[in-house]
Amino acid sequence: MNATPTHCPYCALQCGMTLSGTASGGLGVAPRDDVPANRGGLCQKGWTAAELLTVPDRLTTPLMRHGRDEPLRPCGWDEALDRVAAEAARLRALHGPDSVAVFGGGGLTNEKAYQLGKFARVALGTSQIDYNGRFCMSSAAAASGRAFGLDRGLPGPVTDLAASGAVLLAGANPAETMPPFMRHLAEMREGGGALIVVDPRRTATARQADLHLQPVPGTDAALACGLLHLALAEGLADDAYIAARTSGFEAVRTAANAYWPDRVERITGVPVPAMREAVRLLARAPRAHVLTGRGAEQHARGTDIVTAFINLALVLGLPGREGSGYGCITGQGNGQGGREHGQKADQLPGYRRIDDPEAREHVARVWGIDPADLPGPGRSAYELLSALGTGAGPKALLLFGSNPVVSAPRAAHVQERLAALDLLVVADFVPSETARRADVVLPAAQWAEESGTMTNLEGRVLRRRRAARPPAGARTDLEIIAALAERLKAPGEWSTDPEEVFAELRRASAGGRADYSGIDYARIEAEGGVFWPCPSPDHPGTPRPFLDRFATPDGRARFVPVEHGGPAEDVDAEHPVYLTTGRVLAQYQSGAQTRRVAALAEAAPGPFAELHPDLAARLGIEDGAEVRLESRRGAVTVRARLTDAIRDDTVFVPFHWPGDERVNLLTNPALDPVSRMPEFKVCAVRLEAAVSPF
Repeated sequence: MNATPTHCPYCALQCGMTLSGTASGGLGVAPRDDVPANRGGLCQKGWTAAELLTVPDRLTTPLMRHGRDEPLRPCGWDEALDRVAAEAARLRALHGPDSVAVFGGGGLTNEKAYQLGKFARVALGTSQIDYNGRFCMSSAAAASGRAFGLDRGLPGPVTDLAASGAVLLAGANPAETMPPFMRHLAEMREGGGALIVVDPRRTATARQADLHLQPVPGTDAALACGLLHLALAEGLADDAYIAARTSGFEAVRTAANAYWPDRVERITGVPVPAMREAVRLLARAPRAHVLTGRGAEQHARGTDIVTAFINLALVLGLPGREGSGYGCITGQGNGQGGREHGQKADQLPGYRRIDDPEAREHVARVWGIDPADLPGPGRSAYELLSALGTGAGPKALLLFGSNPVVSAPRAAHVQERLAALDLLVVADFVPSETARRADVVLPAAQWAEESGTMTNLEGRVLRRRRAARPPAGARTDLEIIAALAERLKAPGEWSTDPEEVFAELRRASAGGRADYSGIDYARIEAEGGVFWPCPSPDHPGTPRPFLDRFATPDGRARFVPVEHGGPAEDVDAEHPVYLTTGRVLAQYQSGAQTRRVAALAEAAPGPFAELHPDLAARLGIEDGAEVRLESRRGAVTVRARLTDAIRDDTVFVPFHWPGDERVNLLTNPALDPVSRMPEFKVCAVRLEAAVSPF
């Protein structure tokens, strides 16, 4: 077998790797040094990625049951697809098109994300489509959209970070979530730059920082407003930049007056000298970046929290300067492209709004339908999941590339709603926790068994190349979608060829904010990736989108005043400890993939509760003992891990494991009013030793 250059199936860094045949008949992995994002590096997940192709419980035949109490049994493809199409048609006839919903994933290729959005709107006629990327970077997308008129991950190539003089990471832990990313930050520090990390925990990333700000969970907005106040008070604002390239500054200046240093220290627990040092490091660097991750975004006011950090970046004159700016460290492999081309409830391909008449006309023309036949905006991810099986909610759900039984907040409630459906259809390559509850399971091809494109956290469109054939019995998502569209007599073309689908995506995106019309497979191949927007074949692509103007009507970035409001659910006498969640190095998302890889399961075999020794002493909890955590939504019991790397008012639990150890049984589904992001990152819990140590 020839070596196949491709990209890792996991995070949005999309590290380059080469897949080659081994003597045992499998695939071997080697890092590529021609991809700037990873430059020859891979994390443990990337090194073991080929093992996903041969996991023992790989699905290779459709499964079906006719009653929820019956076991899933093997069946033929025609039988499975006929049932899905017939049930969808029956429910639509009885209850209308919104009775059938679609839920996608941020790991789907651009082609699959595009075709899934088209399938929902054209074949099903439903408005009820969203995806798990709503749980990842939607608050940063909303904040960037209202500040800059455009949301696109990092402000430039990831290699710009190495030449930065200072980088502030708010709520990001790339040392564990995307380790090769740290190479760029290490190079920056070797050149004299400073790394500032904002996190309630002293994470692996924070341990490498020059300055660690450790706020109370849920107080990020107050901290950002306090840093902005100090920048103004110490004369560090870039007045010329503010005057020339922004609007709305006076309202933010007025709001910042309320965040004097002593008050912010009382709210956040971050010492004033540390705040002063952070602002000075950013302001005095010739080039600097402010970057946010899930820790800043997964809040009921996540859009405002990100906006507060954007305001700080604007005051310092960073966005739109080469080698500087604000950016979001996108999480899932195609979290960026997945939301650009139609999986979100309110968007059409090209980052167009579904309620924009011109956008509807353009996309409908490409799809060969009447714009009036396009549905309007639907429910966001959690609202969609919560409505399943209710009187006014969808009666059927088709799910691709997600595992909400583990990954959604208030997971027990989501599990109940899935059980209330007339029909649950899951396309996956393993029997995930959600697939095991399905009425129909469709075995899907994996990342190395199909071609397509991915858009990484830089906004660079990359080629994913097929390196192996799917096992007999598995089909690609494009083949599944096309087969269902045919049975539903959907108008238009439904190609199963990724390159043909991408050509249609290009036409649909033309003229939109995320314009891919100048990108094709040959160009990606020749250039090693192309940055969008790229509106024509002779356009060079846009690695740094805001150098000349922002994507707002007047070309100026917009300041937006925000206030600190705290978490939706604060601690009290009954639930006196903050819970925050996150990831660990050896696992990924819901763990459906990584828990099946032996080396990764051995490295991180199960969840734990990380808590400070002082908190443990007060509660009589010993290291390694079982500890019970209870919120207003549920309870879990896991092993205690004592460390002084976390605040003594906070407990951390990773979210990769299923069953009764799911920390998302506890998390709060309170939604951000703009992005509809749930508040994963903070809720109130009560802790106690599950078994007395005495």
